[in-house]
Amino acid sequence: MTTRRTFLTQAGMLSAAALLAPNILSAKGASKTGLQLFTLREQLPKDVKGTIAKVAAAGYGEVETFGYSKDNGYWGLKLPEFNALLTSHGLTTPSGHYGMDSVLADDKYDQVKLGIEAANALGQTYFTIPYVDQRFRKTADDLKRLAEKINKTAEVCKEAGLKTAYHNHNFEFETVDGTTFYDVLLKEGDPKLLNFELDLYWVVRAGKDPVTLFNQHPGRFAMVHVKDMNKTKRELNTEVGTGSIDYKTIVAKAKQSGVQHFIMEQENFTNIDPYVSIGKSLNYMKNVLHV
Repeated sequence: MTTRRTFLTQAGMLSAAALLAPNILSAKGASKTGLQLFTLREQLPKDVKGTIAKVAAAGYGEVETFGYSKDNGYWGLKLPEFNALLTSHGLTTPSGHYGMDSVLADDKYDQVKLGIEAANALGQTYFTIPYVDQRFRKTADDLKRLAEKINKTAEVCKEAGLKTAYHNHNFEFETVDGTTFYDVLLKEGDPKLLNFELDLYWVVRAGKDPVTLFNQHPGRFAMVHVKDMNKTKRELNTEVGTGSIDYKTIVAKAKQSGVQHFIMEQENFTNIDPYVSIGKSLNYMKNVLHV
């Protein structure tokens, strides 16, 4: 992944955002379009309060969290402090990315319970599983066991008042002993317990069609990650609307299939300040895709 660029000053960022997205900043209320905070993972540890302020100033109304730890909270802020920070900027958070490796390795739920604590403190709806390590998914039997443990985790989350979602990369669509992890999850995952956060970039990079998935599995996808693909280097992201992914078609179908949250994420930046970048993406998502 490429390194982040140094961020703009607050005044400079606001000016840039106003030029890039005048319809957003002049609107009566902030967009409910979301930003996965992993996008700004280099900025947050340096200045969490300033970074969150700039996310709100860019026009985002929701954020998806990641990186909570028992010792450090969210970048040095305890849960009540981080929640107050989001609230002070009019931001809500429908989902957070939380690990469950301890369940997969040892059937221990301490890690999951820590995530549940954070999710409930922030008023989130979804405990979202962001990734499954390769050591847990080597064979078809592994994949079935994974689905069983994800269902059990979802039951624990439900008891705590939360829904569970699974976020994909591209490995879920690779063939393992004649099947794929995503097929196993869709088949074995209890529809009453397990939702999906479809990362549209990774689906396309895997050579699959998001529209086909929406058609085949209506109602299974609660959220999507929206990030575009560089036209010349597929392994790189670019601002939404400037890449090679047909988001007009995909987002129209996503709305029909019941997607509730459209969350922008960008994993790398090329020759552009990250805050200018997220403003450009939001401008396209709001004014062209209408999410």
